[in-house]
Amino acid sequence: MLTKLQKLIAQTNLVISNEQQHQLVTLVEQLHKWNKAYNLTSVRDPELMVSRHIMDSLVVLPHLNGQRFIDVGTGPGLPGLPLAIAAPDQEFVLLDSLGKRIRFIRQVCHQLGLKNVTAVQSRVEDYHPDLKFDGVISRAFASLSDMLNWCQHLPNEHGKFYALKGVYPEAELADISANYQVEDIIRLQVPEADGARHLAIITTRG
Repeated sequence: MLTKLQKLIAQTNLVISNEQQHQLVTLVEQLHKWNKAYNLTSVRDPELMVSRHIMDSLVVLPHLNGQRFIDVGTGPGLPGLPLAIAAPDQEFVLLDSLGKRIRFIRQVCHQLGLKNVTAVQSRVEDYHPDLKFDGVISRAFASLSDMLNWCQHLPNEHGKFYALKGVYPEAELADISANYQVEDIIRLQVPEADGARHLAIITTRG
């Protein structure tokens, strides 16, 4: 798996240290192990997890601006855990409503010694942190309109929404409230990805 990961990273401009690469492989190993009992992801093959989960998450990293991020509907920590491993100087809150996912994330953080991750079990609309975020990230969480509606209380004054999508989300973009503006839609290059990947970056007007 390490060889596979290194090969895929080499096809990008990402700089991932040897230690981080080993942490990412351990993450995949744990996801594969826990998946048998807890059904955390529909991807069963660890080799496929490397491309579909790890690389799919990491390619977002160069587009994130700020220090403090929340990954809403994180599932088993995607994209939050790979991002936290690759960016140890940034803070990540990983939020999900299902206890088994949060238990998995906490176990992996303990195993890998990750100090920049806080796992929170909550529905997103019930979570009201004292400190707001520079970025609100979601991957396969909800439509853009729902994401903005449910997460509007989470970004700080200059915070942005980062939504990971598959094909260009034309219909979803047309549904966005006039309170928001689309800053950019970036086509992401994910090595060995099955289908298109896009990142929608959205800000609040005002």
